[in-house]
Amino acid sequence: MGIEDKNIEDQKLVQKAFEALLDSYLQSNHRKKVDIITKAFHFANDAHKGIKRKSGEPYIMHPIAVAQIVCSEIGLGSTSISAALLHDVVEDTDYTVEDIRVLFNDKIAAIVDGLTKISGEKLSTSIFTDNVSAQAENFRKLLLTMSEDIRVILIKIADRLHNMRTLGSMAPAKQYKIAGETLYIYAPLAHRLGLFAIKTELEDLSFKYENPEAYNGIKQKLKETDSKRKDVYFHFAEPVIFRLNQLGYKYEIKAREKSVYSIWNKMQKKAVPFEQIYDIFAVRIIFENEPGIDEKKRCWDIYSVITDLYRLKPDRIRDWVSRPKANGYQALHLTVMGPDGEWIEIQIRSRRMDDIAEKGFAAHWKYKEGKIEEDNELEKWLKTIKEILENPNPNAIDFLDTIKLNLYSQEIFVFTPKGEIRTLPQGATALDFAYDLHTNIGDHCIGAKVNHNLVPFSKKLNSGDQVEILTSKKQTPQPEWLNIVTTAKAKTKLEYALRKQRKDTSKTGEEKLNEVLKDANIELSVPVLDKLLDRFKMTKKEDLFYAIGTGDIILPPKVGKLLSIKKNNTNLFVRYMKQAFNVGKKAGDVVPIRKEGMQVAPSPIDKKKTYVLEGDEFGRNYIILTCCNPIPGDKVFGFLNDKNEVEIHAVNCPVGMKLKANYGDNIVNVEWSTHTQFSFLTTVIIKGLDRMGMLNEITKSITLDSVNIKKLEVDSKDGVFEGKIELYVNNVSSVKKLCSQLMKIDGVQSVNRLT
Repeated sequence: MGIEDKNIEDQKLVQKAFEALLDSYLQSNHRKKVDIITKAFHFANDAHKGIKRKSGEPYIMHPIAVAQIVCSEIGLGSTSISAALLHDVVEDTDYTVEDIRVLFNDKIAAIVDGLTKISGEKLSTSIFTDNVSAQAENFRKLLLTMSEDIRVILIKIADRLHNMRTLGSMAPAKQYKIAGETLYIYAPLAHRLGLFAIKTELEDLSFKYENPEAYNGIKQKLKETDSKRKDVYFHFAEPVIFRLNQLGYKYEIKAREKSVYSIWNKMQKKAVPFEQIYDIFAVRIIFENEPGIDEKKRCWDIYSVITDLYRLKPDRIRDWVSRPKANGYQALHLTVMGPDGEWIEIQIRSRRMDDIAEKGFAAHWKYKEGKIEEDNELEKWLKTIKEILENPNPNAIDFLDTIKLNLYSQEIFVFTPKGEIRTLPQGATALDFAYDLHTNIGDHCIGAKVNHNLVPFSKKLNSGDQVEILTSKKQTPQPEWLNIVTTAKAKTKLEYALRKQRKDTSKTGEEKLNEVLKDANIELSVPVLDKLLDRFKMTKKEDLFYAIGTGDIILPPKVGKLLSIKKNNTNLFVRYMKQAFNVGKKAGDVVPIRKEGMQVAPSPIDKKKTYVLEGDEFGRNYIILTCCNPIPGDKVFGFLNDKNEVEIHAVNCPVGMKLKANYGDNIVNVEWSTHTQFSFLTTVIIKGLDRMGMLNEITKSITLDSVNIKKLEVDSKDGVFEGKIELYVNNVSSVKKLCSQLMKIDGVQSVNRLT
């Protein structure tokens, strides 16, 4: 095919994609503003003319795909669709935001400007600092822009979803960076905004690229067990369908499988194999909204039908209809024992609730006339984001962790003494509640009364608790409180108070030092500061002032005279300084921490190459850290640290995930050597029915398998045991062989490697 023919084919492809976008838009409930969308398409198509994506297709196909997601999967209107079509124009071409404003309107220009700032290298604002992660800073920019217009983040999530769908054309290191960032930031954000379908797909796609073997393994097992699940669903659904039809309800009933990632996540948390995950699917009943029918009543009517047929599990009722989740989710959940002897989860929701559950807050606009309460929940969350942004942590990565605290959290509902209800994340403490009420209440909190009982402010709260906060004017925030608070709001307010305290203490320390030096007619100059910093192994003058302010460094009354000695005899000065200063616990010499197996990489790392993890007689060219303890055969990636060392992490290591999300450009492609004689530490969890001689058989089996045990712990209770075995192995095959050997022991129920 010639170049001209290829161009014609590309034009047809682009036109077809745009027509599909228009078809989706015309089927939506938004006002039909086709002209502005068409204008945006032609403008973007001309701006990106001749540019190709990595996959080889015309670049304009990406903005069209993002606009299609924005339209059909999120449910936004013409302004957002137009902004999605134009979202890369300012960043990738010579056009400016002002050009967009003149040609279109202020709203579209503002959204495009927000999207451009997120992608750009720098954003001029005082809260950004040097030497921080570019990826974390970009996320902070994203939140800043989102607090002005929520559509910015919704379009950015659509952009990320299409990038993930087309990630196969990228190099492995780039795949790890983007997948890690997606799992760490964008999937939780989609969850918090109620975009359940998109959140699930982002998680699965990230998992697919990070751990393809595990992903494909679970997919295969789902396929193999599909017919059995269909039988269980059919046996359960048949009598339910018969009864609902008798009542004349308009509804849809279906089985919804758990995502691959959520199944894998449950396997890891419970340390069990796929075969021991029993709630792989849930039954969803979606009834149509009919005039004059109360949604809440209809939910409970269907609940009554099901519980008349099947036995209810009382502790598994979740009423998200009366009190929606903070992301707008509404449904009534229950679990019953099905006819095949298996627990089955049922989710009951209206069509409106289902739209909101799948498309999030954007779907609320479709039902605006209903005065939906959940719209206020979005405003509450955005208000919290704005409060956090007012006093951000100077370190972008810590800031990112603070925000992420609440992205995936489940909610609890707590009452004030006057009966006002407050929504907090599950696991929140009384101190979190204090800061939720007001900053001053949090700063001066000394305890709490929960349900009229006196408790420490570290007490974790439960739904329905009534909480009264006790305060004292003498109380001040303490650094150890950071280990008590769990909400992003409380942590941000506390960190701000502690920074202010530190600043005040540092100022006091500086005044003390100046006062002592003034007696000797010595100015606090740079050379004098350098001498003091060097003596106390510090790099910042603020740390020195703070240590003096707290009393960790005690100034002798004649320090000025000692400093004057430096002019004539530096060695004598240092000796006098060592004798004169009483150094406290915080100001002592710094002792470097040596990492396990640390070897400096022999030469600068080329991040475009794939490195073989060598060992044996040549010495390791990498570092194995204890956060995930990967062993040969595990899917791993390398991370180039600031000492030019390559750290090895398992692809699903939580620490590694954070590195990918914040420092994706430092990812190195690595693979294990085909042979190694090194031993690697790993842990195996074994569970089963206890009996006489069980421990003896376990140890004998391990000994026969020729592996070196480091530690063996077994706990037995009520005829059931659980053991934890730490041992040294050469590779994954050794672990699999051992697990297989242990499973042959009579009474052993499961054996899994802890990752």
